[in-house]
Amino acid sequence: MKVIEIDGRPIGPGHPCFIIAEAGVNHNGQVELAERLVDIAADARADAVKFQTFKADHVVSASAPKAEYQLQMTDAAESQLDMLRRLELSREAHQELLAHCQNRGVLFLSTPFDEASVELLDELGVPAFKIGSGEITNWPLLEYVARKGKPVILSTGMCYLSEVDEAVRVMRSVGGSQLVLLHCVSNYPADPAEMNLRAIPAMAQAFQLPVGLSDHTLGIEISVAAVALGACVIEKHLTIDREQAGPDHRASLEGGEFSAMVQAIRKVETALGDGLKVPATSEREVAVLARRYLVAAEDIPAGSVLTSRQIAIRRTGSGLPPALLPYVLGRVLGQDVAAGTALRLDMFSLSE
Repeated sequence: MKVIEIDGRPIGPGHPCFIIAEAGVNHNGQVELAERLVDIAADARADAVKFQTFKADHVVSASAPKAEYQLQMTDAAESQLDMLRRLELSREAHQELLAHCQNRGVLFLSTPFDEASVELLDELGVPAFKIGSGEITNWPLLEYVARKGKPVILSTGMCYLSEVDEAVRVMRSVGGSQLVLLHCVSNYPADPAEMNLRAIPAMAQAFQLPVGLSDHTLGIEISVAAVALGACVIEKHLTIDREQAGPDHRASLEGGEFSAMVQAIRKVETALGDGLKVPATSEREVAVLARRYLVAAEDIPAGSVLTSRQIAIRRTGSGLPPALLPYVLGRVLGQDVAAGTALRLDMFSLSE
């Protein structure tokens, strides 16, 4: 399994899950609100905050309709183009957010939707690119990003495995070898019953690449479960207030929820262990007390040939395990043994 690095942080099996706070367009076009999202993510100990970089006129046409989830949380009379124009961030806004992320000790990432946006992010020195699910069939953009030679995190919502395979081949053909795949269900919010989390280990096996989850479900449970299944990256939307007007707020976590998710993920990671079935250190004393041993069921004089009637199985804290019962039966005791005493090998006659 390949392990890649983003800004010196290894991503892959055996390493801490890389947690991305997806600020996306939840800043509503306001830099001040975007900086507040950075602060919340940093306080929650996210590894990165991710925005979206685009020129609306390069992404959608004037006639493009809104998705159903966008209609529910924005002005239905407003076109998708006009909505995205409101949510664009300028070069200066990107520079401010990058500096703010650096001051708060959290990585700045963004998803480019056009070549000019790729160039802007590259000039800013982003350590990696994130590609959204909608671009999985946009091979020219995939090639353009891959040629930058930086790690790429690729979401795979709405995809068949064959489409993911094609996208991976396209990026690898131009030198894009540092890839992370994100399983995703592109609905906002997504239904947990449709999440198919077992696709995460299946994709990891198929491509021998780190695989994570871009999670649009409500709550934190699905992300935590994904980590238990081996997700190396978790991306989750973050908002100041889920009731704000905007396309992605409703499927986002608020600050306290995001912090709880990070804590739960880190707790699950400590519980995963190395997969070797051995007793935990704390169990060793318990095992001595909880397991049962062979004991004398009655007072037994020296010289007795042991029968099953004279032996009981009890918790004693020491002695011979019950598995040795067949080897004890018929043995001659070399000493008197009081009822309730745990049997030991040195109690038996050596002259047998």
